[in-house]
Formats: sequence, C-alpha cells, structure tokens
Amino acid sequence: MSKKVKSLADLKKIKSDVQQKMKLREQGDHAEQIVQIKVAMATCGIASGAKEVMEFIIEELDFKGVDAVVTQTGCMGYCYAEPTIEVIVPGQDPVIYGFVSRDKAREIIEKHVIQGEMIDGIIPVTHKTIDDEEN
Repeated sequence: MSKKVKSLADLKKIKSDVQQKMKLREQGDHAEQIVQIKVAMATCGIASGAKEVMEFIIEELDFKGVDAVVTQTGCMGYCYAEPTIEVIVPGQDPVIYGFVSRDKAREIIEKHVIQGEMIDGIIPVTHKTIDDEEN
C-alpha cells in the first residue's frame, strides 16, 4: 500500500528517505570509515521525540556537508535519558549522548562530529561487555 503525495513536503520527505537508504546501502560495507550516528528508536525513544531528532540530524548533516550514515537502533538501555544517540567517529571510541533535542543535536554535529570536541551530555559507560571480560 503506497502513500499518496499530497504536497511538496511529502515529495521531499520521500526523496530524503530514499537517498538515505541508498547512502546506507552504498556505504554499508565501509561504515567504519565514516561518521555513524545511531538513534535509539525503541518505544521510549520515539515517545520522547527521537523520530524528530533523527530527521533533524539527517537534514543538518546534509546542510553542513558532513559525510555520515544515520541509522536507527533499538533500545540502548538508557530509557531515562531519551532521546539517545550513539556517535561513532572513525578512530575514536563510540559516545552515547542523552536527552538529545534539536539544539543538542546541532551542538553534537558542530562540536563533536566536525570539530572533534566532546560536549556535555555524554552517558558514561557503567558496564562491561562480554568482550571486556574475556581480556
């Protein structure tokens, strides 16, 4: 069942969605070489505004000309801090930010992704993974 296009905004949304999916497929094999931003889109994240944050991040990265892949993921376990995003810059450890609004997303893109500076809002890692325990 396809949706009817009723406005220019609907058409732009479809175009953006298709371009993002194509970019992900084209760069999926080399994702470790470019910036990745994962948006937690479980029920708690969606209820807190993650969908709008994800759309804004995609638009802002495009506007700034940043080569990045934005994907959605399930629950990261930080429901109290939704919306949450994970930022992976090549050669650096992943960072998870909580309580991400449009303004916070803009700051993350400008300062963390583009300038390489950590900013307030990082959720500290308080657990070990199975891989950590094996070493």
